[in-house]
Amino acid sequence: MRDLATSLKRLSLKHLGLGLGALLALISLDHPALAANPAELNFGLFGPSYDGRLKECEAALGTITSQFQEKESTFWNSPLQIVAYGNIHETAFRPWQSDNIPRRYCSGSVQLNDGQIHSIHYSIIEDGGFSSFGQGVEWCVVGLDRNWAYNPACKAAGP
Repeated sequence: MRDLATSLKRLSLKHLGLGLGALLALISLDHPALAANPAELNFGLFGPSYDGRLKECEAALGTITSQFQEKESTFWNSPLQIVAYGNIHETAFRPWQSDNIPRRYCSGSVQLNDGQIHSIHYSIIEDGGFSSFGQGVEWCVVGLDRNWAYNPACKAAGP
């Protein structure tokens, strides 16, 4: 017994790791992986069922107004606010294949409290809200994408 303990101390971690790796390889070769049976296929999996029921473009304007004001004041120390919208129209609805998350893309123009008019591009996303509850909105005001999230010129905010 004493010789066994002495010989185990002499083994390096490298040899021990190689031995464990070889043992795991032998165990994994023992049984082939099997496909899931019908009871296992969708048991307990409750994923999203996208219906494509999205609000119209005008429904997101209140959200954009409040998020724009919050972003400008919090991150950019700017007093800018959106005071008016114009020419709001849909540019695309589900532009990709049907099994992608449904989105409605919209564009228009905004007037800020400094009198300047900018283009705006945004999308309404099904199940895109906080923690996938409700509809989410992603937007970009051309010329005010200061962190370049949708550059160049908010092109990435469109379809």
